[in-house]
Parts: sequence; C-alpha cells; structure tokens
Amino acid sequence: MTRIRVYSCSFLAVGLVLAAPAFGADTARIIYTKSFPHSVPEYVEISIDRSGVTTYKEAADDDPETFKLDAASTAGIFNLADRLGHFKTPLESGLKVANMGVKTFRWEDGDQKNEVKFNYSQDENAKILHDWFERITESERLLAVLRRAVLHDRLGVNDAVLAIQGSWRRLAAPEQFLPLLEQIAGNEAYIHMARERAAELIDAIHAIRPKSE
Repeated sequence: MTRIRVYSCSFLAVGLVLAAPAFGADTARIIYTKSFPHSVPEYVEISIDRSGVTTYKEAADDDPETFKLDAASTAGIFNLADRLGHFKTPLESGLKVANMGVKTFRWEDGDQKNEVKFNYSQDENAKILHDWFERITESERLLAVLRRAVLHDRLGVNDAVLAIQGSWRRLAAPEQFLPLLEQIAGNEAYIHMARERAAELIDAIHAIRPKSE
C-alpha cells in the first residue's frame, strides 16, 4: 500500500524530496583564527562544520589540510558554541595578562554571522573550546613533521613517531595519521624502533575507531 500511495502522488513526493535539503540543511560552521606574531605558527585558521569536516591552514591564502572529526568530538565542539551563545557576547577577561595572541571565534549559519575576539578568557566553556583548537593545531603540526620526515629524513622518522606517541591523548582525528604510520610500519628502510612504534600507534587508532564512528 505504501508503494502505491507514493507512486500516485509522485509530483508531490518529488517536490518534497527536492525541497527537503533546502529546509533541513544545516549550514552552521565554526571558524577559529589565532594571530600571534613571532610564535610558531604565527597564524592559524580552522573551520569545522556540523558533519565534522575540518579545514586547517597556517596562512590565509594556503590550500587547507582537510580531515573529518568524529561525531562525538564535533557534537562537543558545537555544544560549547551553543553554550557561548554563538559568540554574541564578549569573552575577554579584562585582566592584565601577557599577550597570548589574538584569538577569534566565529559562528556562521546562513545569514547569521557572529564573532568575538579575545586574548585571554576566564569563561570555562571558552577555555575548553580554545583547547580543542589547540589540540587540532598540535595534531596537524605533528602530522606535517611526520610527513616531512617520511619524505626527506628517514632517521628523523623515529623522533616524529615518538612525538606523536607523547601527544597521543591530545590527537584530533588520529585516523588521518594511519596512511603514513602504515607506510612506516611496513617498510624496513626505517629503523626497527620506528616501525615498532608506528605499529603500536596503528593498533591504538584501530582500537578507538568504533567509538569515533
């Protein structure tokens, strides 16, 4: 009966299907930037949408690195943005503290665009959200170091893998490390210790995958 009913109302059904994305689409995204001259990196821009698709770059005109955060992490980040009122209110503490870089949280959702800038905030939700972006920055820089080592410095691969192990609990989207780690673990051109550590990381990433998918 259901098939016949849908078929007999084909024009209406098609119209509803075509219209659904327009009404149901969630275009919200969070954009974070940090400008801190003479630091490393001096500039960071990170964008995250509701599906978890994340872009990272260290210059405004760079081609971004793109990866996907797991659903739980993405939901947590957007929940923090909700708690912060989508960045409609000030976050700066007003305290006399050292310059730690100008940070910007920006919310974009269709015609709605809000942003707030701060150097240091005492708001706990802002601190946690900022730490998420710091984790993403750390992860992408570790990945870049590993990539360079694999391409140009075989002896440096072990140090790069060791650094990843040391930051294991702070890695964002650890699955993005898998292709390089698998290349290292399976190639005897790299020292045994590097291959062994890469294999341990591969196992650890696979072990947490069901939780993040």
